[in-house]
Amino acid sequence: MNEFLSMVNSLPMYLVVAAVLGFITIMIIVFLVKSYRAGVAMGLDKKFLRRTITSSATFTVLPSVSILLGVLALSGTLGAPFSWLRLSIIGALQYELNVAEIAATSTGLSGLKVSEMTASAFSTIGLVMTVGILGGVFCSIFFLKRYLGKLQKNVKPQAAGEKKPGFGTYATVAMFIGLCSAYIGSYVGTFTAYKDWLPLFVAAVSAVVMLIFEYFTVKKQKAWLDNFSVATSMLVGMIAAVLIRL
Repeated sequence: MNEFLSMVNSLPMYLVVAAVLGFITIMIIVFLVKSYRAGVAMGLDKKFLRRTITSSATFTVLPSVSILLGVLALSGTLGAPFSWLRLSIIGALQYELNVAEIAATSTGLSGLKVSEMTASAFSTIGLVMTVGILGGVFCSIFFLKRYLGKLQKNVKPQAAGEKKPGFGTYATVAMFIGLCSAYIGSYVGTFTAYKDWLPLFVAAVSAVVMLIFEYFTVKKQKAWLDNFSVATSMLVGMIAAVLIRL
């Protein structure tokens, strides 16, 4: 392990991250207890409440697999403690990886490569990743209530009691298409500039896997498979990248 990784994986880093996550864990337990007591006060059956807690905890395990993969992907460059912190609080896997890459190239690095990483670059990357995600927090505090009200107004009933997709549905699809276009554009640029077709190949393999999951989820009504789609697509893409380089 080089000097940089020894620093970002040091005991003080683990202690700081553990303290932050410990505080958040205490908050979660407090809210869980208060919610449970509130449910009992409302007259809800205790068995029903316990079953809800158990099923919710089980359900969160599956989507967290993709988050774990993100921690593993980032820890090789940014260290395990910071990656653990960033993907355990607020954020999304796609955001963290993308912003970390952008911040790294902005500091003069060719990418998220541990061989080029410095303490200064690490500080910049960490600051950009942390500050950048705060926009969602402030928007939720000041604008979410008004935004949700607008979404509800834009949902117009159709025949047979069905609801027509509102602004939120179209906005989400548009943002997702824009995100995919940005990624694919960068992969095409990498291929054009460096003749490196691996990112495009991995993206194509992952897209095929996601398409298969989408088929069974939507066409075959296997909604439970949606919990595995992101993690499986990432795993298959990673395996394809390793195999193609052997």
